[in-house]
Amino acid sequence: MFTVRTGRFVKRVCAVSALSLLLAACGGSGSGGGSTSPPPAPPAPPPPPTQAELESASRFAAKATFGLGYDGVVALAELGADAWLERQFALPVTRHSPLVLELVQRRENGEFDAFEEDIEYLIVSRRLAWWHHTVTAPDELRQRVAFALSEIFVVSDNVDTLLIYPAALSTYYDMLLDNAFGNFRDLLRDVTLSPAMGFYLSHLNNGKSDPANNTFPDENYAREVMQLFSIGLFELNDDGSLRLDGGKPIPTYDNDDIREFARVFTGLSYGGPGAFFGNQDPAFTVPMRMFDDAHEAGEKRLLNGTVVPAGQTGIQDVDAAIDNLFNHPNAGPFIGRQLIQRLVTSNPSPAYVGRVASAFNNDGAGVRGNMRAVIRAVLLDPEATAEPDPGATFGKLREPAVRYAAMLRQLGARSDDGYIFNTGYLLQELGKQHPLSAPSVFNFYLPAHSPAGEIASAGLVAPEFQILTSNSVVGMTNLIDFAVTAEYVTDAPPPFAPVSLTYGDYTPLADDVPALLDRLDLVMTAGTLDAATRAAIEPIVTGIDDPAARVRVAVYLVLVSADAAVRL
Repeated sequence: MFTVRTGRFVKRVCAVSALSLLLAACGGSGSGGGSTSPPPAPPAPPPPPTQAELESASRFAAKATFGLGYDGVVALAELGADAWLERQFALPVTRHSPLVLELVQRRENGEFDAFEEDIEYLIVSRRLAWWHHTVTAPDELRQRVAFALSEIFVVSDNVDTLLIYPAALSTYYDMLLDNAFGNFRDLLRDVTLSPAMGFYLSHLNNGKSDPANNTFPDENYAREVMQLFSIGLFELNDDGSLRLDGGKPIPTYDNDDIREFARVFTGLSYGGPGAFFGNQDPAFTVPMRMFDDAHEAGEKRLLNGTVVPAGQTGIQDVDAAIDNLFNHPNAGPFIGRQLIQRLVTSNPSPAYVGRVASAFNNDGAGVRGNMRAVIRAVLLDPEATAEPDPGATFGKLREPAVRYAAMLRQLGARSDDGYIFNTGYLLQELGKQHPLSAPSVFNFYLPAHSPAGEIASAGLVAPEFQILTSNSVVGMTNLIDFAVTAEYVTDAPPPFAPVSLTYGDYTPLADDVPALLDRLDLVMTAGTLDAATRAAIEPIVTGIDDPAARVRVAVYLVLVSADAAVRL
């Protein structure tokens, strides 16, 4: 819808340029004695976006980013979703590790004495960097997709070693950022060789069998790379539906398959200078290295009749296993459905999943696993871009980290030192979530979680409801209250400057409450603010004399509404 208007504008410019070149070639500029023609009139500017286009852009932004302010929504509406995606694909990666390294070096140089313990500072450095870049980075789509990937390929700072080494999880997250727009095969391989993942799922320093001492390869990663990271438990059709045999689901693998894959993932240890198998000195900034002397020899029998021949190097075995999973028919629907759930809706139709799986299987140029094609298919699908229907099953509960990051972005978070730092512990305590802090490899919630009641009775799922409790609802309400009315925006400790929110998009509308609520509805609820909710908010806001307080209370009431918590 947006690109059509933009397209007309581009065509006008091109037409004028072509006419100018033709006139110049024919002497139309006046040289050579020919008659001169008046210069063409400049093209008329395109009309401003309609309200429907703005609301559509806001809905798209809620899926593709952590949140856009009013100017960002207008710019997206003017540019068009398709062109916006291409611009985002072209932006360089904003990596987190350089900021973490900067913070660690500044501490070593004697700064930040407010931290009594070095270990405390190391622990929070990774979190500070995550919040700063999530709120400020221009590659908004990449940051959002990487967060979605982090909830599929889970590692967590609940493991002490990953907690106290800030490079461990920041390097891992950078790997997800780097692969977000690449190829899924490369992503799966880099996850496999990540030392953070190796430590978390124990295939780092996983040695070959020693029957004499009754020791055998660790099976942890072998199980989870199939169950969670690539193909899932049961065979799927391209539309995500289960394949059945006699009415029963068909398992994708069994215990023998786990043992065979476990033999593949042996011989890996930390890389870097002086590396050796069995090294216990963490090196998290480089991929794990294969040590063939510690790798299980012999052939390995993988899925669908694939046999990895004996005599290969260990890394060749790993690549063969990655290929085996990457080319499995389940990969497209399994990963595609989870990306839809993380970005768009909890209950995609089989047709939607099928279209995304088709993009995974073939990007149109014969390439399998092209993440750009998959992301485009997820975000531009007709179901994703359709007008909201409150009576339908489309939509999802927004998780606490996304809601809070969106608030910071939409309200122009700023600080005197330029850092938007947050340790996130208050969010974790009150909202029951923080990025890269899941309680297990199964994330904070399961993709198939179905809360008891109407949702379960309808045969639907709502993953994020697994951490939704009366306590977490009150906790998120209080967090927003702290930020908007008490100006306690983040919990980054001194000497970092406090973060404040700005209200420039809304303050000029303070004396026109209906217009103020229209603006808030557009940016924060994409035009879906319930009429009854608005009717309850408006008299409260109107009754406040101070314009600044009027704006803040309006912002707070919209942000804590059910319409802001659930996106259609």
